[in-house]
Parts: sequence; C-alpha cells; structure tokens
Amino acid sequence: MPNKLYIQAQRSEITEHLIYKKLSAYEKNPHNKKILEKISQDELKHYGFWRARTRQDVAPNKIKIVFYLLVARIFGLTFGVRLMEKGEELTQVNYEKISQDLPEVKKLIKDEDEHEQSLIEMINEEKLEYIGSMVLGLNDALVELTGALAGFTLALGDTRLIALTGGIMGIAASLSMATSGYLSARADGKKNPLKSSIYTGMAYVLTVVILIAPYLLSENPYIALGITLASVILIILLFTFYTSVAKNIPFKQRFLEMVGISLGVAIFTFGIGYAVRVSWGIEI
Repeated sequence: MPNKLYIQAQRSEITEHLIYKKLSAYEKNPHNKKILEKISQDELKHYGFWRARTRQDVAPNKIKIVFYLLVARIFGLTFGVRLMEKGEELTQVNYEKISQDLPEVKKLIKDEDEHEQSLIEMINEEKLEYIGSMVLGLNDALVELTGALAGFTLALGDTRLIALTGGIMGIAASLSMATSGYLSARADGKKNPLKSSIYTGMAYVLTVVILIAPYLLSENPYIALGITLASVILIILLFTFYTSVAKNIPFKQRFLEMVGISLGVAIFTFGIGYAVRVSWGIEI
C-alpha cells in the first residue's frame, strides 16, 4: 500500500498543476501566460515523480482549484498565486518527513522553492503596479478622516452633522489626493498617471464611505465612533494582509504600525475636540 504522505504530495502537485493550467488559460498577458504555463508543467513533472512511486493516479482537490481560481480572478493573479504558495506549508512539512526516507525529495523541495519563487517574482500585473497608489489613498483617508471624525464626535455631538461634515471633507480630500497622485505619477514618468490618480481617489472615497456610514446608521455619536474605529482596524487588517501576500512583505509590523498611527491620531483629535467643546462652551 502506498505511503499516505506520498499520496498527499501527489494530490497537491496535480491540484497545483491544474490551477496554474487554468490560470494560464484565462491570462491575456503573454508574459504572465508563459510563466504560468511553465509552472504548470513543472507541477506536472513533480506529479509524475510521485506517481512513479505510488504507482497509481490521484484525483485533484476540486474545492481548492475552484477557491484559488476565484481568488485570483477577484483579487488579482499575483495575490492568488502567492496565497496558494503560502497555503502549501503542510505539503512542505510532508516533504521534509518524506525526505528522511527518500533523499531525492530534498532536491525536489529545493527546485520547487527556488524555481517557483523566481517565476512568481517575474509575474507582471497591473493591479500590483498600482497598489502603491491605492495604499497612498487608503493610508491618508484612514489617518486624516479617523482623526477628524473623532474630533467632530466631541466637538459637534450630532451624528448627522458629523457625517455631513466628514463626508464633505472626505470628498474634497479625495479630489485633492487624486490630483496630487496624478501630478506625482506624471513627474515619476509612469505610463498612465491618470489611472494612478483614479486608484488613489477611489481608495480614498471608498474609505470615506465606510467610515462615515456608522454616523448615518446610529444616533449615538460614541457608538458610531466605536464602530468606525473597529472598521478602521478591519480595513487595515484586510489591506495589510493583501499587500503582505501580494508583495511578499512582513504583515505584523506593518499592521501594528498603521493601527498605532490611525488610533493615535484619533485619540489625539478626540482630546482636541473635548478641549474645544469645554473651553468654548459649544453645545450642539
């Protein structure tokens, strides 16, 4: 009876082969298409390596195929491929165990790690090229608007007025950010500065909508502020996870840094709002 670890490794390889094969079929960029086809063929060779030892065919994991295809289509090719590679930790553990009895696997591990990582690094994708513009808009919106809403919460007190003020300020700031993004991209010689500015502005506007929504849904400004701060942490969590996977950078440090900055500014401006309300005797 074949070793269960051999079967798991074989299933993993045929599953990845089919994922890369289907991704290459969808990909329109000739450069990316060639890379995906090459990875797909390598995975098929690795499948053959295990089949020669199990002497049987193994069915792929269809659920995993559907999942990663959807992720790649929705969030981008680079993110989908990197997420899949990060999710193969169990396979790597199995390979390490198998290599104790089958030394040839050590070379397979080395080849797969180095070769696939180099191929993934070569993938060019428009979404990833403009992710810097999105980060710029998102970061500015989170820091500026979170602080402003915290200050408005105490200074103004009325949720509708806070939402209106924050919305006007946010839209104006998004237009300013988009314009700055266009001029910056043009100065840097980017191919499409207009698209860069659109990414920046859209990220800012979307963040504005999410952050002021609690003030439109609740009449209690402090509950609305609490929901807004929770939304800030969630947005930072999701976007930091996306960028850490897509760009292969550390997650924890960037997440804690961004949360600290956003919440720190919010607490500071909340204090300013309190001081203004008390010293000026403002009651709205």
